[in-house]
Amino acid sequence: MAVTTLSERGDLSRAARSFMRTESGSAVLLLIAAVIALIWANLGTGYENFWHTELSFRLGAAELTYDLRHWINDGLMVLFFFSVGLEISREMVLGELRGIRALATPALAALGGLTVPAGLFLLFNAGGEAAGAWGIPISTDTAIVIGMLALVGPRCPDQLRVFLLALAIVDDIGAVAAIAFFYTDNVQFTAVAVAGVLFLALLALRYVQFWRTPIYVIIAVVMWLAVLRSGVHPSVVGVALGLLVNAYAPRPRDIARVQVLGSSFIVDPSPERALAAQTAVTEAVSPNERLQLRIQPWSSYVIVPIFVLANAGVVLTAATLAAALASPLFWGIVVGLTVGKLIGVTLGTWVALRTGIGRVPDTLRWGQILGGAGLAGIGFTVALFITDLALKDPVLVNDAKIGILTGSILAGVIGWLIFRLAGERGGQCAPSGLPVLPPRPWRPPVDA
Repeated sequence: MAVTTLSERGDLSRAARSFMRTESGSAVLLLIAAVIALIWANLGTGYENFWHTELSFRLGAAELTYDLRHWINDGLMVLFFFSVGLEISREMVLGELRGIRALATPALAALGGLTVPAGLFLLFNAGGEAAGAWGIPISTDTAIVIGMLALVGPRCPDQLRVFLLALAIVDDIGAVAAIAFFYTDNVQFTAVAVAGVLFLALLALRYVQFWRTPIYVIIAVVMWLAVLRSGVHPSVVGVALGLLVNAYAPRPRDIARVQVLGSSFIVDPSPERALAAQTAVTEAVSPNERLQLRIQPWSSYVIVPIFVLANAGVVLTAATLAAALASPLFWGIVVGLTVGKLIGVTLGTWVALRTGIGRVPDTLRWGQILGGAGLAGIGFTVALFITDLALKDPVLVNDAKIGILTGSILAGVIGWLIFRLAGERGGQCAPSGLPVLPPRPWRPPVDA
């Protein structure tokens, strides 16, 4: 009798399901935070006054002083990008980004979803004062997209959720690269060199498989301070640190060690044997997954909602809405998120499958891919993040935020309509004349 693997049945890994449950649940809090921010911003000047309150930390002659919004954007959000880095690292080693063909389709789809929206944005704004804000419509908000998918696509297979998750991860890589290379000014190369040396030190620790959380945290904090001083945005540090954390499946020798020490504790339940068994169980799970278990809920349920609360407030009056509707910045963002993402993601997926360089699970239909591409236009968290970096004029910032809200809402509606009208239609996502290959199950490495 043939044995069917979990991957061949289409089931998801425990870690992927856990990640998506966290992201889906956080979407509700994120939307609540956005509504509160909108109401608060329209009650007077208290919203902006509060988030411009300065907070200082001093140690001897050294002092760090920023307003609350910058502490959130440059401090707390590093943990959000750190969780993104952890997920990228895990998916490339154990998950849906493992292997060239598995990575090719979401990578090309994300590339289309990055370039087409930016190009459409520049059609409206090239040569204007907001031309540098082309990065705003390129991002996809993972939390809201996964949450919306649960609402508008209840019959969608889990494989579509994983495909969109992989797409969003590659999309995040592109957004972070854009922040690093295009939204960084006045670089201090001495501080960059210090951060680079610390990065190499962590890379060496990973190479020798030495993991001590306190040492990692100390080096990470100093690296963050160096990058903060350098002028490069600290979000890059978060992703880089996450990528350095080892991800691996439990190894047979670790499982055997747990069994031996657990049996030893049962025979003689002493504190020493309990500690040894607990240590063995902990070390059997990779540092990457241990950190995800602890950081992901804080990132999704606390940090991102606080970020949205601090950045999504926009004044909505007849005058501001009229100004936004007359602004090419507004229309560039809206068209980029709604039309650009839909075309870019669909085109990238079609190219990957048509050329045979990529694959998707054979249960997916083109109607589902189109619906997912429509939802990919929901760009919120990173879009607001880039708005803060790219624009300084308060009027333009207001227009951009109205565009982000409008475009994201319309993208959700477009995705819902596609799922309702064509979600179960269209052929299977297989290139003509080429067989559809099931995902290859992961197998643990054989110990030497």
